[in-house]
Amino acid sequence: MTYRERKRHRRGRKHSRILLGLLVVGLCIGIGIASLAAYVISVGASAPPLDSLKPIEQGTSSAVYANDGTRLGFIQSDEIRTPISLRRIPLSMQAATISIEDQRFYHHGGVDYEGILRAAIKNIEAGKTVEGGSTITQQLVRNLYVGRERTLQRKIREARLAEELEHKHSKRWILQSYLNSVPYGTVDGQTAVGVQAAAQTFFAKPAKNLTLEESALLAGLPQAPSELNPFQNPKAALDRRNEVLAKMAKLGYISKQRAGTASRLRLGVRRGDLYTKIREPFFFDYVKQQLIDRFGVNTVRKGGLKVYTTIDPKLQEAGRKAIDSTLYYPGDPSSAIVAIDPRTGYIRAMASSSHYSHNQYNLAAQGHRQPGSAFKTFVLTTAVRRGINPDTTTYVSKPLDLNTRDYGPWKVQTYDNTYGGAMNLVRATLRSDNTVYAQLDLDLGPQSVADTAKMMGITTKLDGYPAEGLGGLKRGVSPLEMANAYATLASGGIRNKPIAISKVRFPDGKVEDLGKPQRERVFSDAVAGEVTKILKMNIQQGTGTRANIGCPAAGKTGTTDNFNDAWFDGFTPRLTAAVWVGYPDALREMRSVHGISVAGGTFPAEIWNKFMQVARGGYCGDFPRPKSTLSWTPFFGKYQRGNSYSYGQGYGGYGGNSTGGGYNGYDPRIYGGGAPSGGNSQPPDTGGGGVGGNGNGGNAGGGGSPGGGTGGAR
Repeated sequence: MTYRERKRHRRGRKHSRILLGLLVVGLCIGIGIASLAAYVISVGASAPPLDSLKPIEQGTSSAVYANDGTRLGFIQSDEIRTPISLRRIPLSMQAATISIEDQRFYHHGGVDYEGILRAAIKNIEAGKTVEGGSTITQQLVRNLYVGRERTLQRKIREARLAEELEHKHSKRWILQSYLNSVPYGTVDGQTAVGVQAAAQTFFAKPAKNLTLEESALLAGLPQAPSELNPFQNPKAALDRRNEVLAKMAKLGYISKQRAGTASRLRLGVRRGDLYTKIREPFFFDYVKQQLIDRFGVNTVRKGGLKVYTTIDPKLQEAGRKAIDSTLYYPGDPSSAIVAIDPRTGYIRAMASSSHYSHNQYNLAAQGHRQPGSAFKTFVLTTAVRRGINPDTTTYVSKPLDLNTRDYGPWKVQTYDNTYGGAMNLVRATLRSDNTVYAQLDLDLGPQSVADTAKMMGITTKLDGYPAEGLGGLKRGVSPLEMANAYATLASGGIRNKPIAISKVRFPDGKVEDLGKPQRERVFSDAVAGEVTKILKMNIQQGTGTRANIGCPAAGKTGTTDNFNDAWFDGFTPRLTAAVWVGYPDALREMRSVHGISVAGGTFPAEIWNKFMQVARGGYCGDFPRPKSTLSWTPFFGKYQRGNSYSYGQGYGGYGGNSTGGGYNGYDPRIYGGGAPSGGNSQPPDTGGGGVGGNGNGGNAGGGGSPGGGTGGAR
């Protein structure tokens, strides 16, 4: 073999080896492609049918409504979302989204293979990911079905389900669903999901009012919501918006001139408060807690609820105006008012002078303060229930220095140290005479009085001490409790459960009716009618004259020792309202407010009057005549026996409070066992001191006995 032949032979063997190598590589690539294809097919085939998958529950923000259908606010959650139809989403928003997210949206069947290739080339050229290949349909599948796990299997199943979704739904349905499910960014801890929530969050307007440049800004956010947040990174957000505008012009959705004009505009973002702003925040919190108590915190946080309440915005406004027009100086006491419909138990108003931004403590529902003589109504009701005739049953009004067998020593005097001698229970009520009611309470049995109070709607724990009948409670009561208890009289002896929520609509369309009145007769309408008759007289000529609205109404004043708390609790045939006045943060004395000492017949009665003048509307009807009758029983109590005894200065009229004036000559020391020092040492939310002490705040003293004070003035 010649040299040349040998050289050709060696060259041939080299080419053969190269060819063989290429064949092997090609075979491996083919096997790899085939394997990948088989894998893709296998994974795709393993994806469950779309019909068998349950969409991820995104929910909507839970909304709370007043009784007139107006929205009070949304219950706060980590995500805010309000789905809307495509016709309420402007074309500019639809076009901007398609331009930047999926320009071939109307030309692919769920997966855009051309788009995937285009994105791959751009990413290779850039050396990093600058464009994604997922279509709007794939992103919707990701949001609704497969989640955001970054794996090849998830991408394959996502593509398979996207194609199936395209076969099942129209492009309009897919675009609408996408625009309602994509997250646009987080502001103040709440993620705006869907274009409606995004429009309110970033522009404080509904989606239907978005302009071209605003639509372009929102459409660009889903790519990187945190990095492009216009409140945190305005330059990046501006660049992204202009990129969307340029893309819209390139695809022919808008002209280049219009894109250029819009690109020169500022961002114009405005932080919205639709999902955070709440009307009637104290009542709103009360409703929210009731929802949690009934349905559980998870159900409430998940969202999607529509909560309809009993609150009347007009009465809320009337309550606030009544308070603000009466207590208008910066250093004035606070006030709270609760109004209940006695026919249903519906809470119609729950207003206060407190500012929610300063203090979230709900004085109307949570504030437990001493009720003073407003609690005497329960003593009177107990007597009438026993068949004791208020017109013929008499006691002697006199200073008391008792040493009771069961409760120990108890000293009681009237607020102004004047006494009326022998008087019946009607007169004692109009005078709000502490000494007569103290004796009556002992004769009836303090536990019986406590039982009546609970029967009528008082839920705070009562101990059955004598001083409770004069308003000396260990913990105090809330305006909500007092309004509901007095509503039992207005409803003719039927106790209602206070109702704040009328119905709840769940995301699945189910409705739970919570507005059915829960009523229980606790005593006859004859008993209620007799007590009401006396309390009507109290407004006409007793301690509550400033509450006179010129129409049939009944009520009772209440003032605690040292003027720490003042009340007026009253009712008409159609509405009951309890008004409290006092300082919420401390047991401060109200001895010089607008130049007077604040008693129940002063500012509380005035506030009640102003509120009721609005709340009654044009109604001025009287209470219905009782259908049942009372049988009076002869009564001879232990402390009643001295009813022929006349004492002291004689009957001196109704005092300053009969016209709603101040308590002239009132000395808090006559209500306690010694000087009033130390009486303000209790926590401010209790509304009164412990059982011991000198009775400040309306408490009874003497270690659980009634020996420390009267428990209340008027």
